[in-house]
Amino acid sequence: MNCKLKNTGFSLTEVLMSVGILAVGMIFIAGVFPVSIYFTTTAAERTEAAVIADEAFAKIRLYGVNLALLSTVPITDSVDFNDVSLINPDEFAYPSTNTNPAQKQYYWSALCRRVYQNSSLVQVTVFISRKIGAGAEYWGRQGLSGWPNLESRSFPRPVPVNVIPASANQLQIIDAVPAPGDSIDEKTFINDGYTIVDNATGQIYRVLERDADYPDTIVLDRPWEGALAGGWVWVVPPPINGGKYPCIAVYQKVMRF
Repeated sequence: MNCKLKNTGFSLTEVLMSVGILAVGMIFIAGVFPVSIYFTTTAAERTEAAVIADEAFAKIRLYGVNLALLSTVPITDSVDFNDVSLINPDEFAYPSTNTNPAQKQYYWSALCRRVYQNSSLVQVTVFISRKIGAGAEYWGRQGLSGWPNLESRSFPRPVPVNVIPASANQLQIIDAVPAPGDSIDEKTFINDGYTIVDNATGQIYRVLERDADYPDTIVLDRPWEGALAGGWVWVVPPPINGGKYPCIAVYQKVMRF
């Protein structure tokens, strides 16, 4: 009886093709992990930002706003909450517990703008930001009048930047007239993905991108509703020595003082 031996295994070519397909699949799977980590971190930070914002509004209510001082500012201007309140500077850090300052990574800051003339209603805009590294420094301004020099601050805070409308949903960034010692290029303060707040109306906008052909022009997520002659917007700038955009989220409400 003549029996023929049958080979039922895989050839070398088939094995190599299978390994190649598996390797390509593993590369795609590995590429998903950094994206997943990023979105998970972003979601966790936004959840924590909401908690920090609630605490910030509570502290703003507790310390209050000096309405007499705020009334000296035009109703179309927003001012730093720190300039119209006697709040303790340590209150801006989160968590508020007595922990090592180096371990406090999150900070809040706020803008105040009167809703009506001679009214106790104040529009309060809260910025929630992260600070990377205990020694990081950020730009800031202080004062109710004029255009004070930029000064270094120990935690992120919003600063005003001059803009003029370029089209329905585009703004052109204009450097302010530099004061003595103020040589920083403020056009670097706004970039893709940043959140800006119109000084006169308190409207919040998201920056979609900087125009590739005109780097001084930014594209907004919706039409500009501010003054046609321009003015300035508030933004949390990046660290002085460069780094990741610190602002996580922006919240707003109208409060009576």
